[in-house]
Amino acid sequence: MAKKYGFSFSWKRLLGISGLKSKVSRKTGIPLTKSGLERKIGRTIINILFKK
Repeated sequence: MAKKYGFSFSWKRLLGISGLKSKVSRKTGIPLTKSGLERKIGRTIINILFKK
């Protein structure tokens, strides 16, 4: 088992992909993660079905 020393390496963060994705998500209001997108779609369907 490899020990970690309090840090982790991410090539996506190194290249700025993570930051870019979060900026795009905030601007468009559409999450780019699978779970975030599923939550948004589910919330939209529930709002349509139970709209008062």
